[in-house]
Amino acid sequence: MSDAELPPTIDVRTLETLLHDVPLEVTVELGRIRLNIADLAARLGPGSVIVLDKVTGAPLDVRVNARLVARAEAVAVGDRCAIRILEIVDKES
Repeated sequence: MSDAELPPTIDVRTLETLLHDVPLEVTVELGRIRLNIADLAARLGPGSVIVLDKVTGAPLDVRVNARLVARAEAVAVGDRCAIRILEIVDKES
């Protein structure tokens, strides 16, 4: 494709204006565990404690539309859970 055939570029501000109200899903991951169905059925119930792969105090993964974008720590704001961003993850990581 030659330069004459390339679509015009959109500057960042124009793109932000265009997409400012597009919903994004932000997920904070506390940890993971892989269980087979029998283990899950045996462990899942009221009062069950399931140990995850992250150690206490380890940074939490912050994902936007499933893409890792930051790491954070859990904090409380009044009676609500919140996060404090510790670092923005380089997209090359």
